Amino acid sequence: MSAKLLRVGTTYIPVTNVKLSSEWYVHHLEAELNYMDEDKAILNLANQSIFLVQAAENQSANFTDRYGVERFSLTFEVNGIEALETLHSNFIAKGMQVGEIENRGHAGKNFVFFDIDGNSFDVWSELSPIFKEKFLKSQ
Repeated sequence: MSAKLLRVGTTYIPVTNVKLSSEWYVHHLEAELNYMDEDKAILNLANQSIFLVQAAENQSANFTDRYGVERFSLTFEVNGIEALETLHSNFIAKGMQVGEIENRGHAGKNFVFFDIDGNSFDVWSELSPIFKEKFLKSQ
């Protein structure tokens, strides 16, 4: 048995209001709510567990790179350009804050979206080949 990290199991996201944020994630991203109390909500989203954690004011999962540009810390993957474009349109229709679809000079395309607390997330059109092989064989 190899002793190595196998997967990311949980991502923690700071929020200002656990109840409102969990409702937003369920409605806008189709997350499944598993548990909620006054300090946290536990969601299933994109094949992992997402913890929305009541944070101090002015907190986000974003960070500033060395050039002063605010960055996201999490990229979601979809299966192809068509799926990316459809999701982008769906997010806009839901009234979400969404960036333009971008060509960043690598395979596929991306766009950024934001939750109600200003946490930014990336979406990439190139689904991991390993994920495809293991989980999308029958689709």
